[in-house]
Amino acid sequence: MLRISTIQSSGDPVTLRVEGEVKGLWVAELRRVCEEALAREVRLSLDLAGVSFIDAAGINLIRALRERRVLLANPSSFISEQIGGSES
Repeated sequence: MLRISTIQSSGDPVTLRVEGEVKGLWVAELRRVCEEALAREVRLSLDLAGVSFIDAAGINLIRALRERRVLLANPSSFISEQIGGSES
Protein backbone atom coordinates (compact mmCIF):
# COMPACT_ATOMS: atom_id res chain seq x y z
CA MET A 1 0.00 0.00 0.00
CA LEU A 2 1.18 3.50 -0.82
CA ARG A 3 -0.23 6.81 0.29
CA ILE A 4 0.67 10.02 -1.52
CA SER A 5 -0.45 13.28 0.07
CA THR A 6 0.03 16.66 -1.57
CA ILE A 7 1.24 19.34 0.80
CA GLN A 8 0.70 22.53 -1.12
CA SER A 9 1.68 25.98 -0.10
CA SER A 10 0.46 29.05 -1.92
CA GLY A 11 2.55 28.10 -4.92
CA ASP A 12 6.02 26.79 -5.50
CA PRO A 13 7.32 24.34 -4.23
CA VAL A 14 4.95 21.40 -3.98
CA THR A 15 5.78 18.64 -1.52
CA LEU A 16 4.41 15.14 -1.87
CA ARG A 17 4.41 13.11 1.34
CA VAL A 18 4.99 9.47 0.38
CA GLU A 19 4.12 6.78 2.93
CA GLY A 20 4.26 2.99 2.71
CA GLU A 21 5.90 0.80 0.11
CA VAL A 22 7.00 2.04 -3.30
CA LYS A 23 6.65 -1.20 -5.24
CA GLY A 24 4.73 -2.89 -8.03
CA LEU A 25 1.81 -0.89 -9.42
CA TRP A 26 2.39 1.86 -6.87
CA VAL A 27 5.57 2.89 -8.69
CA ALA A 28 3.47 3.86 -11.73
CA GLU A 29 1.08 5.81 -9.51
CA LEU A 30 3.92 7.75 -7.90
CA ARG A 31 5.36 8.44 -11.37
CA ARG A 32 1.97 9.73 -12.57
CA VAL A 33 1.52 12.07 -9.61
CA CYS A 34 5.07 13.40 -9.95
CA GLU A 35 4.71 13.94 -13.69
CA GLU A 36 1.51 15.94 -13.12
CA ALA A 37 3.35 18.23 -10.72
CA LEU A 38 6.40 18.56 -12.95
CA ALA A 39 4.18 19.38 -15.94
CA ARG A 40 2.99 22.46 -14.01
CA GLU A 41 6.64 23.52 -13.84
CA VAL A 42 6.72 23.74 -10.06
CA ARG A 43 9.60 22.81 -7.80
CA LEU A 44 8.81 19.33 -6.52
CA SER A 45 9.91 17.77 -3.26
CA LEU A 46 9.24 14.21 -2.07
CA ASP A 47 9.03 13.68 1.68
CA LEU A 48 10.17 10.06 2.05
CA ALA A 49 10.04 9.86 5.86
CA GLY A 50 7.11 7.42 5.77
CA VAL A 51 8.56 5.08 3.13
CA SER A 52 9.37 1.64 4.54
CA PHE A 53 10.38 -0.18 1.34
CA ILE A 54 11.31 0.58 -2.28
CA ASP A 55 11.64 -2.16 -4.93
CA ALA A 56 14.05 -1.98 -7.89
CA ALA A 57 11.55 -0.15 -10.12
CA GLY A 58 10.87 2.34 -7.34
CA ILE A 59 14.58 2.94 -6.82
CA ASN A 60 14.96 3.63 -10.54
CA LEU A 61 12.06 6.09 -10.43
CA ILE A 62 13.42 7.92 -7.38
CA ARG A 63 16.86 8.17 -8.98
CA ALA A 64 15.35 9.49 -12.23
CA LEU A 65 13.33 12.07 -10.32
CA ARG A 66 16.44 13.17 -8.43
CA GLU A 67 18.20 13.68 -11.78
CA ARG A 68 15.30 15.95 -12.74
CA ARG A 69 16.07 18.07 -9.66
CA VAL A 70 13.27 16.71 -7.51
CA LEU A 71 14.30 17.22 -3.89
CA LEU A 72 14.30 14.04 -1.80
CA ALA A 73 13.60 14.89 1.82
CA ASN A 74 13.76 12.82 5.01
CA PRO A 75 14.63 9.36 3.70
CA SER A 76 15.56 6.82 6.35
CA SER A 77 19.21 5.79 6.30
CA PHE A 78 18.17 2.45 4.78
CA ILE A 79 16.18 4.11 1.97
CA SER A 80 18.92 6.68 1.43
CA GLU A 81 21.46 3.89 0.99
CA GLN A 82 19.18 2.09 -1.49
CA ILE A 83 18.76 5.14 -3.69
CA GLY A 84 22.39 6.15 -3.41
CA GLY A 85 22.15 9.07 -1.02
CA SER A 86 19.88 12.11 -1.07
CA GLU A 87 19.96 15.86 -1.25
CA SER A 88 18.77 16.50 2.27
